[in-house]
Amino acid sequence: MNAALMMLILGAICGLILGFASKKFKVETSHLVEDILAHLPGYNCGGCGYAGCSGMAQALADGEADVSSCRPSKQDAKDAIREIIKNNKA
Repeated sequence: MNAALMMLILGAICGLILGFASKKFKVETSHLVEDILAHLPGYNCGGCGYAGCSGMAQALADGEADVSSCRPSKQDAKDAIREIIKNNKA
């Protein structure tokens, strides 16, 4: 019984610490990156030279990549991404 109580207390303490850490060290992501990522295919193939679709979305948002390097993406998705980037610059 004492072991179970100690595990319950230890679990509660760890949960509080993790909850505090998740709020304290939260990293805000750009809405532009999230919008671009929503239009990428999500294969995470690395064919574009970036570490998955999230890396490609960040590079597109930073202006370091061209959407045409994403081979699996369909043309309408590429056009939508170009429009998102164009609207963000305006």
